[in-house]
Amino acid sequence: MIRTFCTGYVCARLLSQGSKSATCRAAHHSGSFDVAVIGGGIVGLASAREMILRHPNLTFTLLEKEKELAIHQTGHNSGVIHSGIYYTPGSLKAQLCVRGATLTYQYCQKKGVPYKRCGKLIVAVEKEEIPRLKALYERGQKNNVRDLQLIDAKAIREREPYCRGIMALDSPYTGIVDWQLVALTYGKDFQEAGGTVMTDFEASDIAVAAESPAGSAEGLKYPITIKSSQGNEVRCRFVLACGGLYSDRLSEMSGCSSEPRIIPFRGDYLVLKPEKNYLVRGNIYPVPNPRFPFLGVHFTPRMDGSVWLGPNAVLAFKREGYKLYDFDTQDFINALSYRGLQRLVMKNIVYGMGEMYRGVFPSAQVKILQKFIPELGLSDILRGPSGVRAMALDAEGNMVDDFVFDGGNGELGSRILHVRNAPSPAASSSMAIAEMIADELEKRFQL
Repeated sequence: MIRTFCTGYVCARLLSQGSKSATCRAAHHSGSFDVAVIGGGIVGLASAREMILRHPNLTFTLLEKEKELAIHQTGHNSGVIHSGIYYTPGSLKAQLCVRGATLTYQYCQKKGVPYKRCGKLIVAVEKEEIPRLKALYERGQKNNVRDLQLIDAKAIREREPYCRGIMALDSPYTGIVDWQLVALTYGKDFQEAGGTVMTDFEASDIAVAAESPAGSAEGLKYPITIKSSQGNEVRCRFVLACGGLYSDRLSEMSGCSSEPRIIPFRGDYLVLKPEKNYLVRGNIYPVPNPRFPFLGVHFTPRMDGSVWLGPNAVLAFKREGYKLYDFDTQDFINALSYRGLQRLVMKNIVYGMGEMYRGVFPSAQVKILQKFIPELGLSDILRGPSGVRAMALDAEGNMVDDFVFDGGNGELGSRILHVRNAPSPAASSSMAIAEMIADELEKRFQL
């Protein structure tokens, strides 16, 4: 059992590995810190951990609006440890994913977090996909992805007896893990190093303090005030905002840019019935089609033994809308009124309609999956969970494909760093992203 840390502001306890987090919230959140991290997802937790380990003499707090940590994008993650195949050579995504995967395996081994290096096959089922598959292999080689090889139909069957394809890219370094458990372990490290976790703290205002706190002899040593929607308050010298689905709104709240805009896309999974799990050993992915903005449906084994199939990708009508009928008026209007989304829809309208159709009628999704595992039938699947992805779009309708960090001007803007976009595979890259963020904070704030 992990120790409990009581700070006077909040007492947050992470249960033993494999369990969910539990929190004990103080009656009033308050305090002064050198650095406040907003957002208790995997990027915020990894960054808070990295910074406090580098700067043990500084005081840190992490603010999370939910009662538990890592329950949104992190808690709805597919669970794959990506090896870095897909990304443009030389890009931050490629560099951070390759390093992040290595750091993840080392960290899980050290901390005793369960994982499986079950591998991944990217399978070509049609001849016209082979040139794209070979180009993907060359890209992976340039990215220094470990142990990649092209294999033929016979070797595909040796690795995945029920999978059919004419050629595949074999990535044995790809694995699976429970990313929420990894994130909670980051949180444990942060607390053990002296960090303060405040849950149930939804940031509603970020501003420069008008005056010194009553009875304080420190003057404006902590000039930034962060207030919560519940009326609580913390003060700090610097802010790191890792807001995920709300990163654009946090930026606007602090007087920084509203671009890129976050548009929520929901992905709905199907799940194999338990008696059919033998059909899949490792990850099975299609060859990505450059005409479409997403990877396409795939087979994903999970740490609990289940197998997820999918996902599709459709516009969510609520930023944290995991169900088909979840709806938020502000989120809906903000999304549809944004010129960037309008342009994205027009460029991908046929593809988008197909994604919506497959979300309503699982038989259409099963038909695609049968190209890879012909024995799969509609009677073998159940509707599964959903996740919501924070898609960053620019005003021209282009998906922002790499990391975006920015601040602003003036006293407030110069003391805040916004992680505006940490695109997939942010979980796989989390430890490497944290290193980069810590470097940036040190440079900007002269820590």
